[in-house]
Amino acid sequence: MTTKKVLATLISLLVVVALVTGCAPAAQATEAPAAAKPYIPVISKGFQHQFWQAVKLGAEQAAKDLNVDITFEGPESEAMVDKQVEMFQTALDKKPAAICLAAVDSKAFQPLLEKAKAANIPVIGFDSGVDSDIPAATASTDNIAATNLAADKMVELIGGEGEVAIIAHDQTSRTGIDRVKGFTDQIVSKYPKVTIVDTQYGGGDQLKSTDLAKAIIQAHPNLKGFFGANEGSIIGVLNAVKELGMEGKIVVIGYDSGQQQMDAIRAGTEAGAITQNPVGIGYKCVEAALKAYKGETLPKVIDTGFYWYDKTNIDDAKIQAVLYK
Repeated sequence: MTTKKVLATLISLLVVVALVTGCAPAAQATEAPAAAKPYIPVISKGFQHQFWQAVKLGAEQAAKDLNVDITFEGPESEAMVDKQVEMFQTALDKKPAAICLAAVDSKAFQPLLEKAKAANIPVIGFDSGVDSDIPAATASTDNIAATNLAADKMVELIGGEGEVAIIAHDQTSRTGIDRVKGFTDQIVSKYPKVTIVDTQYGGGDQLKSTDLAKAIIQAHPNLKGFFGANEGSIIGVLNAVKELGMEGKIVVIGYDSGQQQMDAIRAGTEAGAITQNPVGIGYKCVEAALKAYKGETLPKVIDTGFYWYDKTNIDDAKIQAVLYK
């Protein structure tokens, strides 16, 4: 073989080798990467009550069942509107599949909701809705109906007439507004012999609520009933009643659960309470967020239910399933 033929043969072999080795990486590059799970941040009103821990359990169970990733966060206090707004903006910046929001202030989120809409990021409200049509749905208790029932129970237990008072958590969240409205409207419209002598707001803080409740009791010596509109509020009422030696003299009705409230109901110092379904709220908001991400149609309100419980039914299986410690 001549020198020219040898060189030609070698060049041909090198070209074949180059083609073979060059094609291998290209073939690997065409393999589809594993699909990432949809990411759904869940922004609650806070962490200071066991209620939110129960909501978190429901959200985490939904994430597991539906194969999505979630984060669950909230400000240190339910009064920290700016902090929660900041959390929502941070969540938006991550371009999630959808966002779940329990708004501390029902009006403060409109600009950010507009941003979410512009970015095609669905928003699902939970527990507290917002004053906007932008959220695809809201998973919550019917707080008006629930506190209508609380008012009916209160009137029945105080004998149909007398003075009652309210401690609630705030005047800005949808739950704070609706629970006071539901209780107050029911009393005013149906029970003319019952007077609501005072309504105060303790920010869901049991120490502040205790001080407010004590002041109301001292200012109204004929007070017959006291309604606490969330966990922190009712613990404040229970503390005030105990510290002033009024246990058994004032009918106390609460909202939500928690160990201290459950103990008071069993002991008879609290007549009863409305319980929501916090685990169900957490589950339903994540479930709805995934459906919205997929483009499915949702009802505007997802009613997660409520129950009246007292010492006669607190240990029933149906009630135990929606209580938390």
